[in-house]
Amino acid sequence: MRHKHRAAKRRVALGLSAAAIAYAVVHGRLRRYEIVELSMQPALDPGDFVIALPMRDICRGEIVILEHPNVANFQLVKRIVGLPSELVTIHNGQTHIDGDVLAERWADGPTFPDGEWQLGPGEVFVLGDNRAASSADGRTLGPIPGETIRWRVVARYWPLRTAGRIMP
Repeated sequence: MRHKHRAAKRRVALGLSAAAIAYAVVHGRLRRYEIVELSMQPALDPGDFVIALPMRDICRGEIVILEHPNVANFQLVKRIVGLPSELVTIHNGQTHIDGDVLAERWADGPTFPDGEWQLGPGEVFVLGDNRAASSADGRTLGPIPGETIRWRVVARYWPLRTAGRIMP
């Protein structure tokens, strides 16, 4: 009898969660996205479906959705690695922030080519986690105005086997 009671509670909780998500989508408080490229592997794979919330504070390590600055109606999913007013340097496959090597537990492979970007007061620097497969990120686009980043990825809901919160 207890098993049936727990199953009923789970169904109710799932139904309430689905209703809350539907309400948030309809009222613009969250967005759903499908990942279609390899640039964020291993964190996100093509075919993953994620939920994004409005951007609040800009934090290093956040996975964000941004408009491509040179292609209309084309959105990118990237990770923030450089914060306003920092000096981002890529040298010998490593990313440096203000001269210190950035411990990138999320990066898959070395970062090339070498380069240096001084970020302005409102700018951030974004990179894909799969550096070899990420062609449109800070290395080619340069610093991104922070106010153009409106969404941060907070959870994956499909596939179910990998569903859950996404931490920076």
